[in-house]
Amino acid sequence: MARLQKTRPVFHSERDLQHSFARVLWELAPKAQSRLEVRQNAPDATGAEYLDLLCIGPTARTAIEFKYFTTQWTGTAGHPPEEYALKSHAATDLARLGFISDIARLERFGTRPDQNGLALLITNEASLWMPPRRESTRDRDFRIHQGRTLPNQLLWGGGDYPDNTRNLRGSYTLSWQPYSLQGGPQGEFRYLAVFTGSQP
Repeated sequence: MARLQKTRPVFHSERDLQHSFARVLWELAPKAQSRLEVRQNAPDATGAEYLDLLCIGPTARTAIEFKYFTTQWTGTAGHPPEEYALKSHAATDLARLGFISDIARLERFGTRPDQNGLALLITNEASLWMPPRRESTRDRDFRIHQGRTLPNQLLWGGGDYPDNTRNLRGSYTLSWQPYSLQGGPQGEFRYLAVFTGSQP
């Protein structure tokens, strides 16, 4: 992440993040193989499921899921300077649901003893890392603010939407880290990394 922060302080899209991460991985560990959009064959899969990035090393593998959730920001970043015009994405409750779903997917995909997982979220939406102002929201269980420990079962709307229920095997205490600081409103970017399986 330190190398990525220096070379790419902002991304145009989630796909841009994926490719940039894979490039930095190749620079730092040229013997590691990178595979984008790898189909998974989880035993309980209901259809075709794809992993964002699979990193294959000599003795272990890491499965990675990316999320890049932005609110509106326009500015110049990087060397050489590059123009960015980020749009606001969907509601933050869906961003939380998507990130927790990535963690659950990585747990299901990590059936090999030599494979761990990484769910990575980069955002300039401060409400994702800040404690909630209201507790009585439908995504209360899915809050991912700084210092929170995720429960093993997360219910959407108190269980009123069973399709959105997520079950986690591991215990995860969330720790946000600074990513980059750009000019103007919404110019602060942070990232959240959650590892599943054996720690790297």
